[in-house]
Amino acid sequence: METDEDTIDLRSDTVTTPSAEMREAAATAEVGDDVYRDDPAVNELERRAAEAVGTEAALYVPSGTMANQIAVHVHTEPGQELLLERESHIYRWELAGAAKLSGAQTRTIDAGDRCVPTPKEVREGLVSEDLHRPGTGLLSLENTHNYRGGVAVPVEGIAAAADVARDADVPVHLDGARVFNAAVALGVDASDVVDPVDSVTFCLSKGLGAPVGSILAGDEAFVEAARRVRKLFGGGMRQAGMIAAPGLLALENVDRLADDHANAERLAAGLDALDGVDAPAPDTNIVVAHTEDAGIPASDLVEACKSAGVGCVEFDEHTTRFTTHLDVDEDDVDAAIDRIGDAVAMLSA
Repeated sequence: METDEDTIDLRSDTVTTPSAEMREAAATAEVGDDVYRDDPAVNELERRAAEAVGTEAALYVPSGTMANQIAVHVHTEPGQELLLERESHIYRWELAGAAKLSGAQTRTIDAGDRCVPTPKEVREGLVSEDLHRPGTGLLSLENTHNYRGGVAVPVEGIAAAADVARDADVPVHLDGARVFNAAVALGVDASDVVDPVDSVTFCLSKGLGAPVGSILAGDEAFVEAARRVRKLFGGGMRQAGMIAAPGLLALENVDRLADDHANAERLAAGLDALDGVDAPAPDTNIVVAHTEDAGIPASDLVEACKSAGVGCVEFDEHTTRFTTHLDVDEDDVDAAIDRIGDAVAMLSA
């Protein structure tokens, strides 16, 4: 999608542009070769990232998908099973990376609107290794849950699922791409969300506004193994301080995520008031609009919104996603509601 100055881009919180301060930090960053662990900005980012989620160590990687796939590779052996929610990002949008890169077979659980499997579902999904079966190598959970509409999964739900896996000596990974959104929505520290699991991914380039990068965190032994796999996957970076320095500033943007959540609530209320549109109140910064009652396919709505100057993405046949972020304010939300309303009216005529 091509955008212009008049476009209100709600496709994702990945579309944010770096602030002037981030650009300055990138230009002036002291750098070194990160493969040799000589980059001061990367080293500081990893230290502060681990501190932010309460883990022993952290690793800076180019993307959230790479971070998740490194975690799968470290935690599992080829031929084991990866147990995860049916609509999870790893399963739905990472190009079968677990199978291609780690030789892991996937087994899915449909957790529905809960977004996290119950202890009973986890217990039933775990597979013991024997002559005929591969054995479960990893349980992966997600918070917030992207496809389900940015749901902030309560800590006790994550903990209950994780406890069953750990009791079976199966490690637990959390795809926490937007874990700080979850923490802000739940009114807890990010470390509380992460505490029940063995490793966590979070993105600097989504709600936190950095131009590049994600973090993979866990205990020291896990991160050391992950560093080697990062190299294997082509993620070893050299003078990476130029992109890590903006990431340090991004870590300071956690508290302002509440503004994105408020704007998402405002957007959802406006869309839900449109004839034939169902837009549930969101937990965080992702709004999903269902247009089946209006008889409008999501693909048509996306194109109509594009023509009206609003960016959004098709999630399902009649479901469209709109995502608020730090480049969008209340006035943008109100303007977007008006434009989307015109698009819905046109398509319903």
